[in-house]
Amino acid sequence: MFELSIFPTLLLALTIDAIIGDPSLIYRLIPHPTQIMGWLINFLDVNLNHELDEDKSRKTKGISLVIIILTLALSAGFGIIFLLSLIPYGWILEAIILSTLIASRSLHQHVTAVSSALKSNNIDYARSEVAKIVGRNTKNLDSHGVSRAAIESLSENFSDGVIAPIFWAIVLGLPGALAYKMLNTADSMIGYKNDRYIQFGWAAARLDDLINFIPARLSAFFLCIATFMWGQNEAKRSWTAIKHDARKQMSVNAGYPESAMAGALNIRLAGPRDDGEQKAIEWIGIANEGSTANATDKDIDRGLSLYVNACLLIIAAIVCVTVLIAHT
Repeated sequence: MFELSIFPTLLLALTIDAIIGDPSLIYRLIPHPTQIMGWLINFLDVNLNHELDEDKSRKTKGISLVIIILTLALSAGFGIIFLLSLIPYGWILEAIILSTLIASRSLHQHVTAVSSALKSNNIDYARSEVAKIVGRNTKNLDSHGVSRAAIESLSENFSDGVIAPIFWAIVLGLPGALAYKMLNTADSMIGYKNDRYIQFGWAAARLDDLINFIPARLSAFFLCIATFMWGQNEAKRSWTAIKHDARKQMSVNAGYPESAMAGALNIRLAGPRDDGEQKAIEWIGIANEGSTANATDKDIDRGLSLYVNACLLIIAAIVCVTVLIAHT
């Protein structure tokens, strides 16, 4: 069931996020919603995930954590909707809350910072900036590795930070977006395959894969369509990479936006990496003739341009639906 009434609210939320983003001044005074989610997940992790527990017990407790956080997120969402329905123009406050769950502007700022550091030939600063948006060791990356990592993060977070919250807001309104953000935050905190989390984080990781299944493919679609603004050849490369390389990623979802971006830019992403241990990961984008692994800050800038075009396409689609709703 889709929440058609959410479209005007969603349009305002996207506008707020695009213009304001996450202003640091405000979040020095009050915690960001994802920060509150992080506190809750960390509290449950500390109190439920005990090293001496058997694997089965840790997995069961991890399932319990997912049930608890989703129940709280959905309850909070429906409670907020009810309270806002009692006041005039409550939908504006709903849009403000919803805007905090979308990361279009902050993602652009983080990736731009990496590009700027590379332009200044400050590789150490570039590594520290890209480390803020990737979940792996960046200390051994050269400029090409930093560029690829930034573009990979831009692609994947376009899905996780923009498309997915919008999708779940359309499906379930504000409660859906809150529940998505809560589970995605849990996956980023406990969804690892190490000794501490391989059992406890199993439910969060698997369910995160499920709820991102459609958004990941939608993100590839929007990136591919946005590439048409550059020309048919670029769009064809994007589609070729999606078709041939999207399933090469270890993640069931990340390969889709990454392959769309890699094809559009005619570069290679993923590939072998050293995160303290050598990992043999297949290249994404290799299906296109002339693709290169030697990505640069210019490729980051082109990726950002494509990202903006894709975001504008989403806003245009939401505007069209909002206008149709207003005339029915």
